[in-house]
Amino acid sequence: MPTNRTHPKRVSLLVSSLALFAVVALCPSRNGLVDAARPVHMSRKEVKQKEAEAQEKYIELKLNGADEVSNTDQAVALRNYQLRKKKMKGVIRKKEVTLAQVLFPGVSPEEYDLNEDVPIFAELVESKKTQVPFEYYDLPVCAIPSIAKKYKKRKNLGSKLQGRDPKPSPFPASVGSDVGCTPICKVNIGGTKLRWMRKLVERQYRVHLTLDQLPVLMRSKELNYAVRGYPLGFKAPPSYTKLKNDEYYLYNHLKFTITYKEDSDFEGVRITGFDVHPVSVDHNFEGDLNSNSVVATCNADGSDEVVNDPESFLALRSGPTGEPLSVIYSYEVAWEKSDLEWADRWDVYLIGSPDDDIHYFAIVNSLMIVLFLTGAVATIMIRTLRKDIAGYNEMQTLEEAQEETGWKLVHGDVFRPPSFSPMLLSVCVGTGVQIGAAFVLTMLCTIAKLVSPMKKGQTLTAVIVLYVLSGSVSGYVSSRIYKFCDAKAWKRNTLATAAAFPGVLVAMFLFLDFFLAFAGAATSVSFFTIIALFLLWICVSTPLVFVGSYLGFRAEKFYVPTKTNQIARFVPEN
Repeated sequence: MPTNRTHPKRVSLLVSSLALFAVVALCPSRNGLVDAARPVHMSRKEVKQKEAEAQEKYIELKLNGADEVSNTDQAVALRNYQLRKKKMKGVIRKKEVTLAQVLFPGVSPEEYDLNEDVPIFAELVESKKTQVPFEYYDLPVCAIPSIAKKYKKRKNLGSKLQGRDPKPSPFPASVGSDVGCTPICKVNIGGTKLRWMRKLVERQYRVHLTLDQLPVLMRSKELNYAVRGYPLGFKAPPSYTKLKNDEYYLYNHLKFTITYKEDSDFEGVRITGFDVHPVSVDHNFEGDLNSNSVVATCNADGSDEVVNDPESFLALRSGPTGEPLSVIYSYEVAWEKSDLEWADRWDVYLIGSPDDDIHYFAIVNSLMIVLFLTGAVATIMIRTLRKDIAGYNEMQTLEEAQEETGWKLVHGDVFRPPSFSPMLLSVCVGTGVQIGAAFVLTMLCTIAKLVSPMKKGQTLTAVIVLYVLSGSVSGYVSSRIYKFCDAKAWKRNTLATAAAFPGVLVAMFLFLDFFLAFAGAATSVSFFTIIALFLLWICVSTPLVFVGSYLGFRAEKFYVPTKTNQIARFVPEN
């Protein structure tokens, strides 16, 4: 008879597993806390207690006057509490992650060596009061540096349509190297340019710079605010200047503060913050400015710190005899070490939107109401019409037909093909299905993390490409509906489906682009980009529409659930 023997290898494997389990179970975690890698399951009561403690701590810090925009531990704690819902990832079982993982999934931090050159890129100059942005180098500022070709970035189709063309700014910086007040260039502004700059200041245009993909930030710990970009200047009322009219001043000196983090876990440094403090100062200097020039109010020995002083503001006005305004642009850079993690460097940028949760709840509430009402109406209609549709498909006597009243009288005319322009109906439905298909595909790509909504140029490119590739869907649907209407001009239907909606968009786009180019806006599209869109339409979208139309006309004519009367019912005017 066979005996129950345990294999020696199995015994040794079992003993090793038990020993390993005992070591892991008995080994204390770091700092007496539970290891972060070990999942912790808390009850609902414990979760509510933890949230209540976090809320009490938040209220206590706010009462003590702690700000939310600096890099102190208190400010980081306040930001973490406000952004706690935005840092949750998952649908059913949500887990807490960093904001960088939510906004930029899969992006790894850039690490720099000490004294390594890091470019500061100049983005758009735009205002919330107008819809016409400009490029930074369209302004009367210093010329673009000679290293621009070295840092030139390739742009996708979406970036070109949005006018995003970052270029290196005239403010050089090296990792860890502080730069004192340094004059860069001298620019004379007069005539039309001077009036234009005054108009830009009045319309509150802001300059946007980026460093290591971080937008420049103006923040104040005392006033507890943080905004992107810095203004070109400011306007002072007559009550302040004691003049008859408003006076305009220009910010010509920038004080950059770059925070970074060093750690033994990685080599080099990681940039965690990029701040700017603009200053308006009238630098006194005669003659041409070069790299060896000494400006008394900037880089001279014993010169004071450059600050905003009402007595030294640089006014945007010409000289007494009408000579151009002479502007000296300068800057300085200060590098500060910080304990802020690279993954948390985006938190401060979202603090300025406290009403996001209100908008989110309002949208969800509206969607739930619409879905509930749609389901209720659909349920009632299905239960009411199921028997009616079955009865309408049967032969009815004249007496039974005369008993019908109300909306039931039109059951024989609902699916009647339109007598006026079935072409327009089929083209509009086919185009709508194409737009819907492109939208659904874009959402699926976003859910699958193939497209990041934070990269607006990439997202717009994906929408255009998916819309073009959905051309066969519009051709198929349009041809099926056109065939149902018993129309015969299938060639015109195919051409209209391929050209109607894109043609209207192109006409509107060219009309707006003409005025943007006339105004000198940065969002005006070049001629080559327009040619690329035209080729994408002609060479990709149109052939796909023809393929879908061919398949749609080859398919059988679809039938409707109720019979259609031979003679249309008369609709009374009164």
